[in-house]
Amino acid sequence: MRKISPPQISRRTAVKGLSLTAATPLLGLRTAAAQDYPNRDVTFVCAFPAGSGADVIVRWYAEKMRPLLGRTVIVENKTGALGNLATEYTARSKPDGHTVYVHGATALAANMSLFKKPPVDVEKAIQIVATINKQPTMLVVRPDAPWQTLAELTAYLKQKGAKASYGTSNPLGRVMGAIYNQTLGLEAVEVVYRTAGDSLNDLTSGALDFATLDNIFSVSQVREKRLRILAVSPPERLQVIPDYPTMTELGVPMKITGWFAAMVPMATPRPIVDRLNQMFNSITGSAEGKVFLNSVASDPWTSTPDEGQAYLHEQVADWAAWIKQAKIEPQ
Repeated sequence: MRKISPPQISRRTAVKGLSLTAATPLLGLRTAAAQDYPNRDVTFVCAFPAGSGADVIVRWYAEKMRPLLGRTVIVENKTGALGNLATEYTARSKPDGHTVYVHGATALAANMSLFKKPPVDVEKAIQIVATINKQPTMLVVRPDAPWQTLAELTAYLKQKGAKASYGTSNPLGRVMGAIYNQTLGLEAVEVVYRTAGDSLNDLTSGALDFATLDNIFSVSQVREKRLRILAVSPPERLQVIPDYPTMTELGVPMKITGWFAAMVPMATPRPIVDRLNQMFNSITGSAEGKVFLNSVASDPWTSTPDEGQAYLHEQVADWAAWIKQAKIEPQ
């Protein structure tokens, strides 16, 4: 009788089978972790000080997320290095969804080129959970300044030459101001401030000729009649502030649109990422969310995690080109 040999299993098939067997418990653990999430208080990381424009957004979302998470949400302000400290803190946090970074993802993309040695590679270390909004950076002047338009300001700055100065406090403002300078041949000197609020006294006293600041701070100061907005940075006018002209239409082409996002460490299990995405999108997409985001001169923007991550990747390349165009030397 002919002896029947057992079926031969290739090494590749065996390894594949072992991999699948090993992966099954891991998948089960991830699913269980998601079902148990959150199992303690959740920390929302803010890259700027309490009371800053960014802090306003972070704390508003923290308050709205509490009932959805069923846990206390603690806001932790990790300030410094144009947001790099908070970014690194988030990237090195335990990837379990209990540390959520709510910040301008635009700044993360910009910092990859603004610094010679960024603390982390954001494309590899940070996962976008949900996008929140689209917002402008604003070119502002003191309310009693004699120039009413960007053209009038430009003419004044050309006369003043290297004695002219302007204030910035974040990556977007730095690039916006530099492109304005480069495009129109101005010699205004940049003065970098820790926060937008720190620049206010110098701006209103006339020590600064203009500033390129975030939308939240700028709009709040316009309401108090402390500042006046001459132009905004996006390529097209935003729905929420259609009366403000863009730098592009005024002869200084740029496509600088800020966007806030909720982010977590890259290794965070996908079920937790998806769950957070649903929560953030439900808040951003609500009527209350629209009212709040409009109140800080921004348009709501919801997306999937994959869409947000793809846009971050695109922005890293865009900001590398814009920073080169602005001739900003990495720090």
